[in-house]
Amino acid sequence: MSDIRGRIAECFANVFPGLPAPEVSKASIASLERWDSVAHVTLLSAIGEEFSLDISPEGFEELTSFDLIVDYVNSQIKP
Repeated sequence: MSDIRGRIAECFANVFPGLPAPEVSKASIASLERWDSVAHVTLLSAIGEEFSLDISPEGFEELTSFDLIVDYVNSQIKP
């Protein structure tokens, strides 16, 4: 697991305690009943803070799965 994926997985674990590690990489709004609007804002705020990113309102609407969040963070982080 890349460092970015691992750090994002930690954010998921903090927002969704008890979510089994193998399920984190498959998580999405559609598959995780606990991922409601409050959890969504909390998760993306935690990820924004973890990576020092300002996630736009459009990002909040589009970032609806673990993989989409990883792709977004990867696109925002300068090597």
